[in-house]
Amino acid sequence: MSTPAELRAHLLAVRLAGVVGTSREDSLRSYRLFAARDPRVLIGIDPEWPWGQRDLLALMAEKCGVSADPRHTSGPDVIDPERTLAALDAFAERLREVARRGAPVLFGTGHPQRLLGFYAGLADALSAAGCEVLTPAQGRCVDILTRFGLRTHQLDYLRGVALVREPGAERPGCEPGVHSHSPLPVRIALEAAARGGGPLPELVVGDHGWVCGAGQLGFEAIGLADTNDPALFVGEAEGHVSVVVPVDDAVRSDHYRPLTRYVLKRARLSQ
Repeated sequence: MSTPAELRAHLLAVRLAGVVGTSREDSLRSYRLFAARDPRVLIGIDPEWPWGQRDLLALMAEKCGVSADPRHTSGPDVIDPERTLAALDAFAERLREVARRGAPVLFGTGHPQRLLGFYAGLADALSAAGCEVLTPAQGRCVDILTRFGLRTHQLDYLRGVALVREPGAERPGCEPGVHSHSPLPVRIALEAAARGGGPLPELVVGDHGWVCGAGQLGFEAIGLADTNDPALFVGEAEGHVSVVVPVDDAVRSDHYRPLTRYVLKRARLSQ
């Protein structure tokens, strides 16, 4: 799936774009919580502008292609595949520039069950191109507030991609990590890199709090986001995040492989 037309067909066929699995109700709830400055939805972004619900709906309509009609309150949400393709091209361009300079990169995901393979493929290609794929603070404990209360997790790296695990969950056969929106892991990783005197990333690639947390601290950050993740698009609108690709972030992991191949070809990093 190396051409835009082929990838567009794939996006629609597996519902990465077009009619997606994320519900309109879920998206609107996230916009309401973001407008109320709920930290669970801000995920590391400290908005500079006064974002109300209608402002967020207009932004998400512009960036993702969701309906801008506030009276549309139920059913599946939608992502315009043309916006996804355009953002993937911009995403690939940032990777191409980092590869050209051989700059250090940090990868991290809050969706390891779904997106680990996507990021790992990019990490492998950048490493082969001469970029250092950073792994600061490996094994460090991170206390994250969840809906079940404060939980201690462990920062780990798989195939060059940061994620958080439950303590002791690294046994063979366990899930690769837990779903997390928190910006704390990237803050800890970046602080460890700075304190250790090693290189700092010139680009952070990921999703959720990895992108928002890094962007808010002034690091260039790019990533993927669903229609219920307004923080990344607000970060992009305010200049804290470079590129956000609108895409359903919860489909089967193998459905993201064509995106990896497309991005690497556009970035001229195909093996």
